[in-house]
Amino acid sequence: MTKQAERIVNAERVEDLISVFGSFDENIRRIEETFGVTIVNRDTELKISGDPESADKAARTLEGLLLLAAKGESIDEQRVRYLTTLVSEGNDDQVAQMAKDVVCITAKGKPIKAKTVGQQKYIKAIMKNTVTIGVGPAGTGKTYLAVAAAVAAFRERTVNRIILTRPAVEAGERLGFLPGDLQNKVDPYLRPLYDALYDMLGPETFQKYQEKGSIEVAPLAYMRGRTLDDSFIILDEAQNTTKEQMKMFLTRLGFGSKIVITGDVTQIDLPADKTSGLKDAIRVLEDVKDIAVCKLTAADVVRHALVQEIISAYERADRKAIPTVNKKSTEARRK
Repeated sequence: MTKQAERIVNAERVEDLISVFGSFDENIRRIEETFGVTIVNRDTELKISGDPESADKAARTLEGLLLLAAKGESIDEQRVRYLTTLVSEGNDDQVAQMAKDVVCITAKGKPIKAKTVGQQKYIKAIMKNTVTIGVGPAGTGKTYLAVAAAVAAFRERTVNRIILTRPAVEAGERLGFLPGDLQNKVDPYLRPLYDALYDMLGPETFQKYQEKGSIEVAPLAYMRGRTLDDSFIILDEAQNTTKEQMKMFLTRLGFGSKIVITGDVTQIDLPADKTSGLKDAIRVLEDVKDIAVCKLTAADVVRHALVQEIISAYERADRKAIPTVNKKSTEARRK
């Protein structure tokens, strides 16, 4: 029988402890279930009981959450899950990086910050480099954080314009069958970009800047033949660009501008005979100075907990499928 151990964690403020406990103590219960421990609260003291290794991990998780709470960070389900993962992997020394500087303040006064270490590295790369390529699954904040960085740069007047673009790939639909003029036809493809800008600026301010030409949201085809100076340019859903489109887009870069390219290489909607411009750009540009490639993972997903599980399940399925495909190809060649 494993000898039980006890660990004590003290909170400096009752307010931080309340934040860490969560609604109906749900955060504490999640930590207990994850590590198989029992946590008892007395005033500002938390007593953890369990086998020595599990008690240590639970204590480090609680210390990390209290540190984040003391810095004004909200403690939610995603934050608890992420921190327990960091501790389990022995990376809890990175917790302090999760409460860094605010990227942007939304129209409603909400501070936008990186919520994971991967997101923190992504933001740092955007700030440091002229071109940043952010690759990762849905829900990792690639586009939202890029828009936040663009709005921050625009407010600080380090750029004069924000330009957001996407390839209008016909994923199961044809633009010609959609109602309205060309702008009406492409707007559904650009809706996630509009949503992010509405959140950061508010609809009225966004409308004002768009009418002045300070903010432009347009399909990728509109970028051809232009040189974009003093602009923050975001190319979203870049996995659906061709090699030629990606080269065209990158060569639009002008003086005083910054480019962020985002995409998910597991969600390519191009025809089978077309190579993804995003995949090609990662291969070609990875070692070019002033260009950063940031690879976010399922651990950086900040949506519903189930999204992370879905992504992980598909990744496992893909890994299992690869040997099968190779085996069939080998048999076909033999025949």
